[in-house]
Amino acid sequence: MKISILIPVYNEFRTLPQVLDRVRRAPLPPGCEREIIVVDDGSTDGTAALLAAAAAPVGPGGAVVAHAAPRNRGKGAALRAGLALATGAVIVVQDGDLEYDPADYPALVAPILAGRADVVYGSRFLAGPPAGMARANRLANRILTAAANCLYAARLSDEATAYKAFRAPVLRRLDLRANRFGFCPEVTAKLRRLGYAIHEVPIRYFPRGIAEGKKIRPRDGFAALAILLACRLLPRRACLAPQPRAARPAAQRLRALP
Repeated sequence: MKISILIPVYNEFRTLPQVLDRVRRAPLPPGCEREIIVVDDGSTDGTAALLAAAAAPVGPGGAVVAHAAPRNRGKGAALRAGLALATGAVIVVQDGDLEYDPADYPALVAPILAGRADVVYGSRFLAGPPAGMARANRLANRILTAAANCLYAARLSDEATAYKAFRAPVLRRLDLRANRFGFCPEVTAKLRRLGYAIHEVPIRYFPRGIAEGKKIRPRDGFAALAILLACRLLPRRACLAPQPRAARPAAQRLRALP
């Protein structure tokens, strides 16, 4: 079983070497191999050169594939580029900073490997409020989580978590279009519109501030809320990725939102 770890990065020169080291050394369930795909989203701080030196067909801890975007388009665009390169049966999203601990991979993918889930989110709140999270960020997360639960019956404790794992065919089934940090609300909304349950597991979290390189801003919270509202109004069929006409089944049955 191959697990593809997608790492979108933008100006993470200081933290990327440590992230790659931790991802390479992170434990995986028995019988699993890792594929590390790093997408440089138009960095200007030397991240691209560092990534070119780190990339290799096969390295310690698994294959490393690097992709450099010509300009910065945002996390969502970088993840779509990474997904196009991924060959694993399971997709894990890993941020390029040090807020999330790759040692949580076994817990994150275990429900998928056991056949109990198609999608797993790593919740920062199941084990209690994370120490050091800014009050404004905590409030924004509560609002977005409440909106997702109200609009989509999602039953989540942490809608905005960056740690997400998917069966690859499920993620590829979605028509994902959002750039920047809109990936998180869009993927949540479209999964629920198609009837997929989202399983949660507790994870560790080590928050950082703007001075340490954190890039999400208040406008991204408002944009996320707008995406959650807009996706609720879409027809279910619009949540599906387009298929070549020859491959499209005559009648595709959608799993309806309860």
